[in-house]
Amino acid sequence: MDHQALAQLLFPQVTDTPEDLEARFPPRALPEGAVVTRMAPSPTGFVHLGNLVQGLTAERMAHQSGGILFLRVEDTDAKREVPGAVEVLIDTLKHYGIQFDEGAAIDGDNGMYGPYRQRQRAGIYHVYAKKLVSEGQAYPCFCTEEELAAMRAQQEANKETTGYYGKYALWRDRSLEDVRAQLDAGSPWVLRFRSTGSIENQFKFDDLVKGKLTITENDMDHVLLKSDGIPTYHFAHAVDDHLMRTTHVVRGDEWLATLPFHIQLFKALGFKLPKYVHIGPLMKMDGTSKRKLSKRKDPELALTYYKSEGFPVEAVYEYIMTLLNSNFEDWRRANADLPASAFKFSPKKLNPAGSLFDYAKLTDVSKNVIAKMDAEKVYTLLSQWAAEFDPDFGAKLAADPDYAKRILAIGRGGKKPRKDLAVWKDAKAYMGFFYEEYLQAPRFDPAFDQSVIADVLNRFLETFDLSDDASTWFEKVKKITQDIGFTTDMKAYKADPAAFPGTVADVSTFLRLAVTGQTNSPDLYTVMQILGKERTESRIRAALSQL
Repeated sequence: MDHQALAQLLFPQVTDTPEDLEARFPPRALPEGAVVTRMAPSPTGFVHLGNLVQGLTAERMAHQSGGILFLRVEDTDAKREVPGAVEVLIDTLKHYGIQFDEGAAIDGDNGMYGPYRQRQRAGIYHVYAKKLVSEGQAYPCFCTEEELAAMRAQQEANKETTGYYGKYALWRDRSLEDVRAQLDAGSPWVLRFRSTGSIENQFKFDDLVKGKLTITENDMDHVLLKSDGIPTYHFAHAVDDHLMRTTHVVRGDEWLATLPFHIQLFKALGFKLPKYVHIGPLMKMDGTSKRKLSKRKDPELALTYYKSEGFPVEAVYEYIMTLLNSNFEDWRRANADLPASAFKFSPKKLNPAGSLFDYAKLTDVSKNVIAKMDAEKVYTLLSQWAAEFDPDFGAKLAADPDYAKRILAIGRGGKKPRKDLAVWKDAKAYMGFFYEEYLQAPRFDPAFDQSVIADVLNRFLETFDLSDDASTWFEKVKKITQDIGFTTDMKAYKADPAAFPGTVADVSTFLRLAVTGQTNSPDLYTVMQILGKERTESRIRAALSQL
């Protein structure tokens, strides 16, 4: 076989050489040890938590080493592409703090190593395809779908490994004349890799997460170019990662099965193999057993879920860091005020088997993150969330920002800030009573006579003075308690509850219900200060009218 003639026959339009491309995409001028890596998702319209786990791993490795993180859209499978998915992908990743130094953008590309969408790089792949053919490392295959299906059926009947290899590689050694005849007839073809591997051979390989692996050589003649001239993922990622000067490939461990072929392909192309970081799957408990998070079963797999629920980006980021590196939590306890980006991330501390997703732990992390925010930041983030997911509530927040910020400032600051909010969705239930439209009518405990409750409310109205400080205010509440025969001595009450008709806690609850409609609320004195004298008294009178 004249391989040079075959290459020219298949790719007459290709005039560039690999040397031309090497010159067009030169090595990056970066410090020693700088990591160049990428996120390379498919535009399927579904951006999931696994994308974020891989993205944060790649982002930390790149940026803490002084390297580069870029976004490449792997859109070689046109059947799976969803219109608008690229925009959704970019917006979602940006929302979660994945900052790309270069790559695909909504309005085009940013960077000198593009195009960053694989379907726009067909001409680049054809240069290397022509090279492989000219060296006898790739060949055209004209097998029809029917022939391939029949081949597979025969292999299954013989209990053989299915695939295109060995005696089943029908076009591997066909003559130039046979190829020319098929081309002249207009027959569609794919380009296949000519494997020199054997499943009898194994070799060792170091993965940055999995450690030392024993790899069996690939003996399959996999497809490099599909019949439309667009490459498969395997071929495209090898060419792209080389020309974009990728030093580390971060991806899910579902790709481990194809690693033998990828190693083989890099060697055939004459490329330096990048280091691989194969991340285990995200798991969850299902009863007493673990299983992978499922797109069909688990809404929490989709990143849109966290945005709609109202988890702050910082909380999701912090939680994922606890999944990626087990020592992050110890670091956080010792560095409470530092940003998570200051943590020294290591891919070697990733769990090779994958991480267990714990929703309760995520919620706790989120409570801690929100508790550390000042009222201004909480207001900004809450308002943004509400404007999109609860417009009515959002409008109320926007109508009087200062009022909302005073509410959100309750219990903030100090060594033990309140942790009422885990997600922004909680805010309406927490603070809604401050707005008349969301105020619920009080439901007093029927164990107490209504006349007693009315007496407490009337006595409070007689003495209420907004200018009182907290201490004076509470002294008045205690005096009302004593005047109606209840006790302020909680120890005595606990020792002999039957000796007293009620306590100062009950009196406080009567007032809390009248003013907030709830048995639980932030500090009642502060609530009344924010509501003001007129609204506080109006609510108490409204409660009296219902008794």
